[in-house]
Formats: sequence, C-alpha cells, structure tokens
Amino acid sequence: MKKRVYMDYNATTPLDPRVRDVFVRELDRFANGSSMHEQGRSVAKDIYLARTHVAALINAKPEEIIFTSGGSESNNTVFNAMTTESLTSTTSRKETFGGRKTIITTAIEHPCVMESAKRLSALGFQVHFLPVDGLGVVDVENYRALLAAGNASANKADKPLLVSIMMANNEIGTIQDIKTLARLAHESGALFHTDAVQAVGKIPVDVDDLGVDYLTMSCHKIYGPKGVGALFVRTGAPVDPFIRGGHQESGLRAGTYNGPSIVGFGEAALVAREGLDAYAQHTRALRNRLRDGFLASIPDIRVNGHPENVLPNTLDVSFPGAEGEAILLMLDLSGIEVSTGSACASGSLEPSHVLMATGVGPELAHGSIRFSLGKFTTTEEIDYIIETVPPIIAKLRGFSTVTSGDAMKAGAAHC
Repeated sequence: MKKRVYMDYNATTPLDPRVRDVFVRELDRFANGSSMHEQGRSVAKDIYLARTHVAALINAKPEEIIFTSGGSESNNTVFNAMTTESLTSTTSRKETFGGRKTIITTAIEHPCVMESAKRLSALGFQVHFLPVDGLGVVDVENYRALLAAGNASANKADKPLLVSIMMANNEIGTIQDIKTLARLAHESGALFHTDAVQAVGKIPVDVDDLGVDYLTMSCHKIYGPKGVGALFVRTGAPVDPFIRGGHQESGLRAGTYNGPSIVGFGEAALVAREGLDAYAQHTRALRNRLRDGFLASIPDIRVNGHPENVLPNTLDVSFPGAEGEAILLMLDLSGIEVSTGSACASGSLEPSHVLMATGVGPELAHGSIRFSLGKFTTTEEIDYIIETVPPIIAKLRGFSTVTSGDAMKAGAAHC
C-alpha cells in the first residue's frame, strides 16, 4: 500500500479521536434541540455546553457566539450586516454609523471576504484593499492615512464603517497585529472584523485583548466536523439575521440545530484549548525542520511569508523553474498531499492573489507549494518529504524553458 503523507491541514483536518467519540455518541441523540420534551432539552443542554467551550477558546461570552455553517457564512454575515437597518436601529448607532459607506480590507483576504467586499462595492460602498509588504504584513502607515483621510472628509460616506483584516493568512501564514489595527479602526469610529479561521486553535486568540467586534471561526480547521462554524459578535455590535424564520441563535440564524456537529465543535474547541502550547511546539519544530531541509538541499528557492510572525504549522515555498501544479501531481504520485494555495481557490489557473500581493511575480507564484502541518504530522513524514522533493524539483527544472535563476530574478523584480 502506497505511503500517504497528509500536508494540507490548512485546507481541512481529520477528526480528533476525542471529537469523533463525542460526535458519534451525539448521532444517537436525534431529538430537535428546540423541542421542550426531555430528549430535546438534553440536546439543548449539550449545545449550550458546546457554546461555552467555543467561547472559552477565544475568551468570549457564550451568548456572543453564533453557530453557522462555517467560515464563509460567518464572514458573509458580517458584510451583509453593513447594508441593514441594524446600523441605525438606535439613536447612538445612527449617529455613529449612519451615512458611512467606506469598507477597508486587504489584498490577501480569503475569497469569501474579497467577494463580499466586491458585492458591497457594487451596492455603492467605497471599498479599499490595503496593500501588504513582501512578507504579507499590512502597511500600517497606509492604513492610518486611509482612516485619517476618511475622517477628514466632509462627506460622511467617506468615513470608515467596517475594517475586515484576517488574523493569519491561509496560504503564507503571516500573522497580523490585529490588536493595533482594531484600535485604530475604533479610534476612527469603525467596526472591526477579523477572519481568524486559520488562527484559532493554532495560536492564542483572545477577543477581549484584541478588541475586535466580530471574529470568524471554522470547526473543520481544528480537528472537528465539517459544515459548522461560529461568528463571535461582541455584545452591542450590530448584526442582522442571515437566515430568517426561526428563533435559533437568538433569532439570528434560523434552522434546526445540527446537534452532532455543534457538539463536536465544542469538543474540538476544548481539545484545542487544552493542547494549544503542545500544538505550537510540535508543528513549529517540524515546520522548521522541513524548511531547513529544503534550504539545504534545493538551490534557488524562496520561503514566503513572515519569518517570525507566522503560523507555526505553515510553510509556503516557491520553487522557481518548476510549475506548481506539476509539483503537486508528482508529489501526489509519491504519496505526499499538499496544496498550491487556498483550497477554496483550487481549479483556478490564475496565480495566487496572496503571493502576487506580496510582490512575488507570476513565475514564482505559479511555482509555489503550501505545506501545512498538523498535530498528527511525524518526524518520519517530514524526513520523507525532504528526501522526496529535491529530485522532483530537479527533474521538473530540467524540463523547464525558464531557469530557476531567471525565475528568481523575475520574482525579485516584482518585490
């Protein structure tokens, strides 16, 4: 049987054994969590306990957690709320948010944020996509200037309404200074949202310390079931129902509770909180081993993302002179499962918008592979990858009409 090495944990994770046990147990608890009889109340109790575990993972209150179908729905919910009457439902909200029509996000967001922002643009909002530097870090001075220009304008539509900046990038792993970015947004009277799907469960996340109004999570990124996520909405922050027609989630997200998945989410959050330090130590050590192995055995490569402020499990590498899809297919034939970028953008022939935003040229962007490790990754698997990848890159470079040196120069020209 062919050896399989899974290195695509940023795309999704397997179920943790503890989560699997809880999830399977809950499958037999079939009652509707909104029913008033004993079995329904029992399911409702399990759901509430799960809510407390998810809240504890980010130091939130249970009532500030809205269960959703995942990260994309949570992100869409925030952007949709910017178009609704909740922004002017009280005198104080109307004075603060009424008439504001400016949205600020970044050039490296997940596609569901990018598309949500573009939709608001089509509805008449002004949308600004902040640039990032070569390491994927938001240009804070540009951000300050944009906020200041909006606040100095006599036109209230120019004033910022929402800032949405991801906490950690799904492709290159760069971590943003969300605490500072949120503070600056609030000083300008704007709401602040962060997509923390890739951060939660990998690094410490504390909504009180960060000061964010909204935060997005996804269960299947932390060794739980797919199809369930959560949106943190700080008490008092405006939000409207994304799905109407029922009382669930305080009337904000109608529909019968997906009990097994929500309970699985709660257990996954509990497991992640208990093992956060061990996870970081384990994945960081193996990620560094993989990086150093590549640097020692493959000439002319580029490690993308920030060298220090980066997710402990993420390594994105450009292999100039070799095409990313070809690398992926040859690795797959060798039993190594990786990604050329975000799983949500797979199938696109366009180079990664994240890498392009960092100044990597199309040639390097097309030759990039994301290795994302997990808590089940082993040293033996890392050593197998270090042994397997160099001859594959050498073979592909032998076929290429572009040398690795030329590709590196082309990439550098865009930096």
